[in-house]
Amino acid sequence: MVLRPLGPADFGAYAESRAANVEWLTRWEPKRLPGQPDPARSYDAFVARCSARHRERQLGTGYGFGIFLDGVFCGEMNLSGVQRGPFQSASIGYWVDHRAAGRGLCPESLVVVLRFAFEELALHRVLVAIVPRNHASRRVVEKVGVRCEGTAVGFLEISGVWEDHLQFAMVAEEWVARAPELLRSWVDGAAADRTDPLAHPAVTG
Repeated sequence: MVLRPLGPADFGAYAESRAANVEWLTRWEPKRLPGQPDPARSYDAFVARCSARHRERQLGTGYGFGIFLDGVFCGEMNLSGVQRGPFQSASIGYWVDHRAAGRGLCPESLVVVLRFAFEELALHRVLVAIVPRNHASRRVVEKVGVRCEGTAVGFLEISGVWEDHLQFAMVAEEWVARAPELLRSWVDGAAADRTDPLAHPAVTG
């Protein structure tokens, strides 16, 4: 498994995956604004999205990664809303192609991005917000053992409705205490014969 930023050359794989997962994904995502181009259908919109993500990396405000297994695009794991100053925090969001679900890709990817957030970016807190009835997404954080802090009422607009979200969080002290176990269980053990799962300049140099 490899996590890396998406680029224009990934449009075909991204478009095919999103088309195959419309019902699987759109019920958990914000409603698209009228007239807003869909990066899953428009190459130009996809390139603009990639450029925006590249700019976020340059500014240090967000880091988006595609999830690839044996070179096949399977979903995304995004670290967004990076805040510095007294916050030192960010949020993680993710989705996986239903054809690759249940194979441990999301828990492994989550652990890798948590390591990146805490060890490379030196953040203090990472949040994952999930609609309570989204059991597939909840299983990811529950497998990794991310702590649930409670419910944020009307936290985010999802498919046109303001939805409550369960707030899962990890702080740096928890990562330090649990990193050896998490990496052994989800990264080293699952990918002992793979290359570095986070193919990102900030990590690999």
